[in-house]
Amino acid sequence: MRKIYKGQEPASLAAFKRQNPHARYHDLPNDEEGQAIRQQIREACTTEQFHLCAYCCQAISGTSEDTMNEHVEARDLAPKRTMDFSNLVASCKTPKQCDAAHGSQPLPLTPLMPECETELRFKWSGRVEGLTERAKEAIRVLNLGDTEQSNKVLVAKRKQLVDSLIWTHYGDDQQALALEDDAQLLTMLIEDLSQPKQGKLEPFAPVLVNMLRSQL
Repeated sequence: MRKIYKGQEPASLAAFKRQNPHARYHDLPNDEEGQAIRQQIREACTTEQFHLCAYCCQAISGTSEDTMNEHVEARDLAPKRTMDFSNLVASCKTPKQCDAAHGSQPLPLTPLMPECETELRFKWSGRVEGLTERAKEAIRVLNLGDTEQSNKVLVAKRKQLVDSLIWTHYGDDQQALALEDDAQLLTMLIEDLSQPKQGKLEPFAPVLVNMLRSQL
């Protein structure tokens, strides 16, 4: 995860809420207006997340093809927050993880908390480890791959793309970077990886940033 800083809600959502003060998310109509509001929410969340899934940090486009409007505090648990933009993020649509895995389960550690960047520790193997009980529970709820058995596809994909980032930004192999002890070099790499380019971060860049920070 990467800490998400929520911005202003889309004007269309604000207008709908003024006209329908007691409406819930499921009350958005399925007509052209309702679909436009959902899409504008999707685009706003994707933009402030620099085109990364709120949970796993893989690339998302901001279209309904691969991106969901996800309620961090589940709709069944917080029905009064279903139209609260501060409770909405953009999630990937990967089966059995992230939005699809979350469902109505409580999520004790979220990308709206700064601790999401320090209570998860990513491994060079592609796995993720929870450093607190709430982090372990969040990994379980979202199926973020603490073992290969739990989510083999995500673990392999994360390792592959992190390795690609290393080659792109470091120009050497994974083992060399894992042993790197030059704090200035590591800091420069972290700064480079943390800078969006044309409004986007590279897929899984926050994962590699997490790994590098653990070496400082």
